Amino acid sequence: MAADPAPGRPEVTEGLFSRKYAAATSIFAAVMFLTGLAALAVVPTLPTAARALDGVSLYPLVAGCFVAASLLGGVLGGHWADRAGAHRPLAAGMVLAVVTLLVSGASTSIWQLAAGRFLDGLAAGMVAVAINTAIGQTYPGHVRPRALALMSTCWIIPSLVGPPLAGLVAEWWTWRAVFYGLAALTLVPALVVVALLRSSSWSATPTPSGETASRPALLVATAVSLGAALGQYGVSGWDPRHLLFTVGGLALLVVFAPRLLPPGTWRAVRGLPATVLLCGLGSGVFFTLEAFVPLLLVTERGVPPVGIGLAFTGAALAWAASSWVQGHLLNHWPRHRLVVTGALVLAGAVAVAIVGTVPAMSAFVAASAMVVAAVGMGLFAPSLTVLSLSHSPAGRQGYASSAMQTNQNLGQISVLGAASGVFNAFLSIGWGEPAGYGAAFGLLLVPCAVAVLYAVRVRAPE
Repeated sequence: MAADPAPGRPEVTEGLFSRKYAAATSIFAAVMFLTGLAALAVVPTLPTAARALDGVSLYPLVAGCFVAASLLGGVLGGHWADRAGAHRPLAAGMVLAVVTLLVSGASTSIWQLAAGRFLDGLAAGMVAVAINTAIGQTYPGHVRPRALALMSTCWIIPSLVGPPLAGLVAEWWTWRAVFYGLAALTLVPALVVVALLRSSSWSATPTPSGETASRPALLVATAVSLGAALGQYGVSGWDPRHLLFTVGGLALLVVFAPRLLPPGTWRAVRGLPATVLLCGLGSGVFFTLEAFVPLLLVTERGVPPVGIGLAFTGAALAWAASSWVQGHLLNHWPRHRLVVTGALVLAGAVAVAIVGTVPAMSAFVAASAMVVAAVGMGLFAPSLTVLSLSHSPAGRQGYASSAMQTNQNLGQISVLGAASGVFNAFLSIGWGEPAGYGAAFGLLLVPCAVAVLYAVRVRAPE
């Protein structure tokens, strides 16, 4: 590990650091870029793939598998990195990412696609945590913030260009080519990462204390991911078998999910618990819109994949613009009021989506719901992040950030599962897909209302 800069000679140490770690930083940035591209580019093609594989009813399972597995992958990657160093989970995650893209691209059934997405989420969670851990284990302290900031910016371009490019490939060729192309792009960096991290200079000393501390969290995360998967499958149908899976999944979530969250989260206790709860609710609404609106556009409006990709790009731009506005032009507003405003905009997006289910309406109406929702999240999410840190005791900001990320994933899984159950219930009684979409979207007004009602409980301390 490089030594800290010598007093009075920072530029010399900085130069030595740059030469020694430039290759690793470039590889890590390429890995994060491709991880973001793989995570975001395939999303617009999933509705097309689900329809081609005759698995529209199981589409929410495909969409939710990635989120459920990324939660488990993050905990698994952190546990492995603490026990044996970050090089092993990072190399394993990269190899698994290539394999899972090939599995998804070769899907002959919706179940194979769901399995591929689950393994892809597992790989993405492992890679993200392993890279952050590798930077923490091997980079000098004064450079770590810049390195971590660079890793975050590597997701910006994929969010803008990945969805429309993937849509073009799916429209001009086939949705399978998106997965195969991403696998080919990821293969070379994966091999380089494996070769680079075999070097002993990038291997960290195992930390037995970290291993002991993280094992319970690993078991809890496994139970939560399993519960989420069982629940997502259970709500895909209405019969005794599906009901049994739903009950089993809910039981696992009820028992184990609270162990990953601050006490009182589900009761919206004032302060950090309420902040964490609202984070999950808002993320769940947005993620469900991102899952169901593209499915509506494909199955009911016949929108090509490139159109779906452009909707995702528009949402990414809207989120970025809204986030900039709240951080600059509205910075003097109390944060809990920005949370209320964001939740109301999310409710407006839900209303637009409901109107978009009317067969006479243009596809543009439904697609615009994603952009409006992104505006709301640009106000909602950063404000809650700031509030979570203000509610955190000194030295516990990491715990607050982890809780926010965990409940964001849980909220996405839970709200999507509830909306999927309503959607499939309407299909099972023969009311048709437009009514099912409308009912699923209508359900999203409930978490929006809860967020508005409890926003006062997240007010920053005086």
